[in-house]
Amino acid sequence: MKIGILSQDANLYSTRRLREACQQRGHEAVIINALRCYMNINSVQPSIHFEGTDLIGFDAIIPRIGSDITFYGCAVLRQFEMMDVFSVNQSIAISRSRDKLRSLQLLSRQGVGMPITGFASKPDDVLDLIKMVGGAPLVIKLLEGTQGIGVVLAETQKAAESVIEAFMGLKAHIMVQEYIEEAGGADIRCFVIGDKVIASMKRQAAEGEFRSNLHRGGSASLIRITPEERKTAIAAAKAMGLSVAGVDLLRSKRGPLIMEVNSSPGLEGIEAATGKDIAGMIIDYIEKNAGKSRRHLQNQ
Repeated sequence: MKIGILSQDANLYSTRRLREACQQRGHEAVIINALRCYMNINSVQPSIHFEGTDLIGFDAIIPRIGSDITFYGCAVLRQFEMMDVFSVNQSIAISRSRDKLRSLQLLSRQGVGMPITGFASKPDDVLDLIKMVGGAPLVIKLLEGTQGIGVVLAETQKAAESVIEAFMGLKAHIMVQEYIEEAGGADIRCFVIGDKVIASMKRQAAEGEFRSNLHRGGSASLIRITPEERKTAIAAAKAMGLSVAGVDLLRSKRGPLIMEVNSSPGLEGIEAATGKDIAGMIIDYIEKNAGKSRRHLQNQ
């Protein structure tokens, strides 16, 4: 097969591993920078061009779209979908998961466990907003933040008020969430492919830090998840419509709580922690489903 990897950097670990996994299975791997693509949108023969070349003959696309290029990256991916190319994750599912507020509303609709979350626009809503999530300590998140950036733990009522008012003064969109103290600065990343959790790892925050992101100095280790955690992670990915996802959850007194569903999860940390060939499993998923998807489209 000819498989395209939508990525801005061919040297990133995840991109390299996906290319290696393609080649090891006898497939052609082409790395495509979405920002350098341009599109011919028409009703007869839609096409995508890259460096003066028409991108044709692709059997599948693996989108590795960074959060900073979600809009344009999803537009390019939609164009591939219009050309009947199988995508590991559909553009609409990526858009859903990137909108933190919308993704939480979708999880809520499906009854998936998550921290109590408040969202507001005006500063005069602040006191009731804090009360809504159970008071301080609480977590304040920028909707556009990634990799732990724009996430603040407010340990007192006064600190919470000050931070919320400061963000609102900057006209930033924020969420306020209850702080799950019993999680102890740790979360669990579940890697979902299809309808299975194929790997999971515990991410522990560094000393004096509450954010467990590996980019913030957190450490990763192998962990055995419970049947309820497995079921919750799969339900969260399904709620977004994602076939490949990194689902982050917390262990709480009331069961697993979803923090985030990532449509472009990194491979380095989880491959190192679990020793599993995650990139290879993604290619296996393509091999099993790309042809099936095309036959379905032809029969419609």
